[in-house]
Formats: sequence, C-alpha cells, structure tokens
Amino acid sequence: MFINFKRGEKKLHTNNTSRSNTSQTLNKWLDFRLQLFFEGIITGLLAGGAVISYRILLDKSENLRNAVYLILKNGEWSLTLLWFCFLIAIGVLLGYLVKKEPDISGSGVSQVKGILHGYLKVNWFRILYSKFFGGVLAIFGGLSLGLAGPSVQLGATMGQGFSRFLGRLRIEEKFLITSGASAGLAAAFNAPLAGVIFSLEEMHKNFSHHVLTSAMAASLTADFLSQSFFGQEPLFSFPTLSTFPLRNYPYLIILGLIIGIFGIVFNIILIKSLNIYQKIPLPVHLRPVLPLIIAGLLGFLMPEVLGGGHHIVNLLSTTNLPLLFLLTLLILKFIFTMVSYGSGVPGGIFLPLLVIGALAGNIYGFLVCKYFNLEPQFINNFIILAMAAYFTAIVKAPITGSILITELTGSFSHLLAMITVSMSAYIISELMNSKPIYDVLLNRILKNKNKSLSDENKEKIIIEVPVCLGSNLENKCIKDIQWPPSCLLVGIERGGQEIIPKGDTKIFAGDYLIVLTDETEEVSTRKKLQTLASEKTIY
Repeated sequence: MFINFKRGEKKLHTNNTSRSNTSQTLNKWLDFRLQLFFEGIITGLLAGGAVISYRILLDKSENLRNAVYLILKNGEWSLTLLWFCFLIAIGVLLGYLVKKEPDISGSGVSQVKGILHGYLKVNWFRILYSKFFGGVLAIFGGLSLGLAGPSVQLGATMGQGFSRFLGRLRIEEKFLITSGASAGLAAAFNAPLAGVIFSLEEMHKNFSHHVLTSAMAASLTADFLSQSFFGQEPLFSFPTLSTFPLRNYPYLIILGLIIGIFGIVFNIILIKSLNIYQKIPLPVHLRPVLPLIIAGLLGFLMPEVLGGGHHIVNLLSTTNLPLLFLLTLLILKFIFTMVSYGSGVPGGIFLPLLVIGALAGNIYGFLVCKYFNLEPQFINNFIILAMAAYFTAIVKAPITGSILITELTGSFSHLLAMITVSMSAYIISELMNSKPIYDVLLNRILKNKNKSLSDENKEKIIIEVPVCLGSNLENKCIKDIQWPPSCLLVGIERGGQEIIPKGDTKIFAGDYLIVLTDETEEVSTRKKLQTLASEKTIY
C-alpha cells in the first residue's frame, strides 16, 4: 500500500500502482535535467526581479532615514519625539509580522536549508511578502542587518512559487528552490559565482552537477539583471590593490587565527542574544521595539553603525580613520548587530559580519604597519582578507567566502592570500569545535518548533549522496553494505555516466549515489547515508 506520488492526492493504491509510481519518479529524474537549465533561467528572472526591487527599496529607505536624521538634528524636540513614536510603531508592526509568520525571522538562510533537507514546510507566498516588507521596515528603522540573507530567502521563495505554479514534483522543486537561493545572493551582491558556490557548499554540502547546472543558469541570469539596474561596479570600491608579498604571509596566518577566534565569539554571542530576548518578559510582537529605540539614539550619537554598513567598508578603503574611532565603531557595530538580530526581525548577518571583519582587518593592518614597519599600502589588503576570514569562521564556508569577497571587491590579485587567511580562520574554528552558524540557527528553529515530520503527503524523494575518499562505502560491493531500511539504491553516477546498480557493483570515491526514499523518511535516511559516505574520522 502506498500514497500516490502526485501532490494533493491521498488515495491508496495497489502495489502495481506503487511500482508505476516509482518508475515515473525515476523516468522524470533521468529526463528533467536539461529542463532544469531552462527553468533555472526563468527562476533567475523571477528571483532577480524580486531582489532588485528589494535592493531599490532598501537604498531609498536608507537615504530617507539619513535625510530624517539630518532634519531632526536641526529641528525641534517635538519632531524627535514624533520620530521615536514612529520607530515604536515600526517595531510593533515588525513584531506582528514575525508573530504571524515566524519563518521570516532572521536572515532566512536557515529556513531555506530546513526546506531543502525536509525539515520545514512553509507558505511560500506569505513568506515572500512578509519578508520583503519586513526587511525594508527593519532597515528603514536603522537596525544593523543585511540584505543578503533575506535575498537568499526571497529568491528561494520565488523558486518554490514557480515550482508550485508549474505543478512540479517535490524532487524538482528543491532544485528550483536552490536555483532561486543562488540567484538571490547573486542579485544582492552582483556575485554570480558566490551565489552558486554558496548553494553547493552551504546549502547542500556537496558539489552535485545537477544542482550546479540549474543554479548557474539562475545565478547568471539574476546577475545580468542586477548589473543592468545597478551597474557593473563591485559593491565595495577599493583602489588598486598591491599584491601581498610572500615573505609577509606569517602576518596573514596570525590574522586568520585572530579573526577565527573573533568568529567563534560572534556565533556564541549571537545565539546568546536570541536566548536573552526569549527571557525578556515582553510579548513577541513588542521585542523589536527595544532595538529600534536604540537605533533612534544611535542615529544622533553614531549614525555610522545603522543599517547594513557597506558605506563603512567604502569609507575604510579611501580614508585613514583614527584608531580610537575604528575601535569604537567596531564595538558598537558588533553589539548593535547582536541586539538587532536577537530581536528576531527579518534581516541578515552577511553584510554586518563583513563590515565587522573589515573594521577588525583595518585595526590589525594599522597596528602591523605601525609597529612592524609594513608598508601602509597593504592596510586595504588586510581589510579585504579579514572579511573573508570572518565569513569563513562564522559560516564555515571558506570557498564561498573567498569567491564572495573576490567578486565584491573586483580584484583577483589577492586570491592566494585570501585562501591562506581563510583556511587559518577555518582551522582554528574547527579546532575549537565551532559549528556553522546557519546549522546552529536551523537546529534552534527546529527545537523551538518541537518539529517532527508527519506522514502527510507521503511522496517519493530522490537523494543524491557523494561518496568521499576513505568513506565506509569506498571499494565495497553493494551487497556487502548494510543500507538504511527505508531507501532503495536506484542508480550510480560515475564520470557523467549512469550505472545501474547490481549486487556485485563496486562503489568508488567520487561516485554519486541516487537513492529513492519516502519523503517522510528523507531526513533520517539522508543522515545515515551521509554518515556512510563521508570520510572516516581519524583520532
């Protein structure tokens, strides 16, 4: 007995229908890959359009906020009082949006991962409009949040909506969600390669060429649209960067170790800030009021810390700021980012963490140049490299971090130095057992929801699992492996060719296993297969 594969039908069928259904799943899996490329282009258009609209509104809201503070500083106190009342109203409205749709809280990257891995089910349209307007309101109020995470969620939502419009199977839907997420990041930062690599390295944790094809099509399409609206200049404007001398690479290793520790501190305090807000005796819909009042005060005292902060990075690249000012800005930006994100409003940490990393890199470069006689022209190198290292330490995605910063700055001359400092930060975070922030946030979401997968809409799911070098599956025959009970190995991809598995078929490192399972068993089956296929831990 078996529930029909088609969405929405819950009639029970005989075993003959079950076999027909499984055959349909496999045929679609083999036939739809070229189709995914063209659907990726359409997803890129949809996701790119949504994110471009989001960026335009964010830019206008930041400009409007700056104009408001300029008026208030020269105006009467009654206008200031009115402005704070308006900020409180924004906080209440943001709280209402989050209470009505909790999955718009935070950056949204963790929620997208939850959908892709089968943990979460969401109403895509409600997420779309709630995240869009919630993010704009948060930035207009001055909260220290970024646009990248929301852009990823908006793009993924457009991919899911497109899939539902076409009536696609859930297998295909996850590819379109991934494509939309790639397109969202590409359109947010004019960074198409980073969008693709982020989806592979962070979202899926493997480099499937099926994901790559659709994600690349969507990402390039969205980036083309974005550059048509915002120009082809990189987001961060740095003057000509000098190639960092090889003899000075020890400074980079030290920078990576320091930034790696700072990244661990960032993750710990970010989670603590979320926990503190939960303990505050305030209704959920009133929690955003606190950071917005703080934002109102900072608008008069230190307006530089408001918003995402990309203007800070551009300021650092062209101006030699005093060390005391840099330290003050770093501390306030860090604390206010924690206060802003902890409240649970829609907004990401991508851009704020890059700004914090840039400030730390500037301070480090200033000290090294002053006390170790390094040429001041390399301070900008330290700024860029610290951003990549900080991203790596927090997100645990060194390839994405290196490519993202390269695209954001438009310079490939520092790629070797960037990989060096990123891997130093990655190693220290690994040694201290720091978990990727988006995984930690996803686990927290699931814990708060007491999430357990139900048996509703029992559908067939195809899982792709890469076999790593040195894993428990390598060089073993299929018949000699104890497979999870709720899965069926239906194919092996090796060197671009499909292999029909038999009992004596041997599995090699680099193979991709194509496994069929029920949707309700996806999470547990995926975990068991990844454990089998991952490289062995050596103590």
